Amino acid sequence: MMATAFHSFAQSAYSYDLTKDLIIGGVSVGLTAASLFIDTTSGSVSKDAVLHKSDVNPFDRPLMFNYNKPLDTASSVITCALAVLPVVSLAGNLKDFNAWVTYGIMYGESALLVYGSSELLKSTVMRYRPYFYSGNIPGGQGSDYYKSFPSRHTAFAFMSAGFLTSTFFTEYPDSPWKIPLCAVSYTVAAGIGAARMCSGNHFLSDVLAGAAIGSVYGYLIPWLHLRKDADRVSLVPLSNGLMVALKF
Repeated sequence: MMATAFHSFAQSAYSYDLTKDLIIGGVSVGLTAASLFIDTTSGSVSKDAVLHKSDVNPFDRPLMFNYNKPLDTASSVITCALAVLPVVSLAGNLKDFNAWVTYGIMYGESALLVYGSSELLKSTVMRYRPYFYSGNIPGGQGSDYYKSFPSRHTAFAFMSAGFLTSTFFTEYPDSPWKIPLCAVSYTVAAGIGAARMCSGNHFLSDVLAGAAIGSVYGYLIPWLHLRKDADRVSLVPLSNGLMVALKF
């Protein structure tokens, strides 16, 4: 699909705006910075706590698992690999430098917002992970065992799936690939959420919250960058430099 589209060119449906993107970027950085000032050293996160599965709410209790390192590692690797998904929506704009810049900005803002929002919640809620109810903390998890809510991996996975679905449907409204791409991307995202539960890292409610956070930003950020007819800036690469064009 991308090889065929490489020889075609169409203006992207999205564009960036300096003022708007400075605001969005500032908010995303602010969310992350705010989490650094939250005290997480209180007794409620003690490693010496004795917990029982009966203490967990009925909704989350049936899907609690012990720690599984292979699943933990696999879900982390696949989540990172999903960062390439925006390239699919660029299939018809591979020669448009401005589209690459816009997509980079949009995806970067989405990722920062997901990270900042989830980190702020993790530092505020301070919920023990499911594996802690088995009485042990896996090696290397000594500073993370009380940051169960929400699932950041799931949030990133659903952000990537939502971002791809939103941008691809907008760029190629008549493409027969729309439904297959949507189905595959959300299947992978759901699989990552399931892996985070089965690896003992998260409860079902953690995964659902992560999916909601990721989906919101995956759709919201592209929507905020939909191209308008006025006041748009374009970057045009030249053989001897770069031209900035402002269209009124």
